[in-house]
Amino acid sequence: MATIVCEIHNSDDRFDWTGFYRVTEPRVLKVGPYQGGHGCLRIPFNRGICGKVASTGKPYLINDVSSVQNHIACSPTTKSELVVPVFNGVKGLIAVLDIDSDLPAAFNADDTNGLLKIINSIFSRDIM
Repeated sequence: MATIVCEIHNSDDRFDWTGFYRVTEPRVLKVGPYQGGHGCLRIPFNRGICGKVASTGKPYLINDVSSVQNHIACSPTTKSELVVPVFNGVKGLIAVLDIDSDLPAAFNADDTNGLLKIINSIFSRDIM
């Protein structure tokens, strides 16, 4: 996960924080490997955008984080956010990948689809 985060984070100047929040106990995400400033340490599934993605299993793109009531502001400079679920062929949801940008409307559907393709190709295989 650390190498994946490093490669994704450094691939695009729009990305100011890139990291995994891992499912480490039922309905709780804990910060995993990341690049950028400090992340939130623990996020319950019923809080924030990362929690929403973990609960629904669907990606979420926010062009303006100030317009989302349930947004958890780990950094006051974040303007937009993209979160995608990470599934493992054996365990189901194992994490979410969160990317924050200090630019408004930094992400689009192509970003979402591209990240899902990368993440699915790496994690969605049965491990023997």
